[in-house]
Amino acid sequence: MSKTLLVVHHTPSPHCQAMLEAVLSGASDPDIEGVEVVRRPALSVSVSDMLAADGYLLGSPANLGYISGALKHAFDVCYYPILDATRGRPFGLFLHGNEGTEGAQRAVDSITAGLGWVKAADYVVVSGSPGKAELQACWELGATVAAQLMD
Repeated sequence: MSKTLLVVHHTPSPHCQAMLEAVLSGASDPDIEGVEVVRRPALSVSVSDMLAADGYLLGSPANLGYISGALKHAFDVCYYPILDATRGRPFGLFLHGNEGTEGAQRAVDSITAGLGWVKAADYVVVSGSPGKAELQACWELGATVAAQLMD
């Protein structure tokens, strides 16, 4: 039985998009078997998407020191309906921000702690244009979280 890795993202800039593509590439590595990668824009993710997933990758710009309004909206819509059903599930996070990413990281830490999710890998936080090393870190984030779902 395959597992589902849900990638919930708000990637409005070319930098965020490049990070998303690297995360998806890592999560979809051919060596990772039995894991279906499903991507949903944060503004359209549903409670059923969240409930159907076995793990999560979250992507957002850090806007004014906080996660994007789109990612916040996703949690506002889904938080209570998924609260008990998703405890213990692994997640990862990638953020892009030019400054003040600490508030965005704190927000995700607070939300995921409330949900009882388990941080599966170090967060990838990039300022400025993501270079080869940062995109490799994104690839590794995707691969790490996906590999943890393999049977």
